[in-house]
Amino acid sequence: MDIKAIILDEKAIQRATTRIANEIIERNKGTKNTVLVGIKTRGVPFAERLAEKIDEIEGDKVPVLTLDITLYRDDLTEINEQPIVNDEFHGDIKDKTIVLVDDVIYTGRTVRAALDALVDKGRPSKVQLAVLIDRGHRELPIRADYVGKNVPTSKSEIVSVNFKEIDGMDRVIIRD
Repeated sequence: MDIKAIILDEKAIQRATTRIANEIIERNKGTKNTVLVGIKTRGVPFAERLAEKIDEIEGDKVPVLTLDITLYRDDLTEINEQPIVNDEFHGDIKDKTIVLVDDVIYTGRTVRAALDALVDKGRPSKVQLAVLIDRGHRELPIRADYVGKNVPTSKSEIVSVNFKEIDGMDRVIIRD
């Protein structure tokens, strides 16, 4: 697949991260009782970057939890007979403001699965959604509270987010 366009480079990702961190602080009047929950895989490094930026701005360390939504996906066709335990999620979310963090929102199905998984972990007081890229084409009535960049795409295009922590570079690209 050929790269059609580079949507965000390293500096643009940094600027979007700073803006979203400031918006989270502003909307929640600080970060008291706030927990960032990164949706595995690329939501996790994005959540960690947001937490670092919030700490830099506010001087307050916001906890970051990892949420694996594999068992909650509606496109999972076959479930193993043996129960799979998701024990990566260690943290109390009861009565907390949860900011779900992911790299891209597309149809909304990943976020729906994440909400189901989150409710199984506890009852937060409020849930917000932060994404680096919103590419539209929703199939469910879900919208992000914090968006790094809106990128209108066709359904045939693929948006790829690369983070140094996973991919060795920071960029967002569109492929055909």
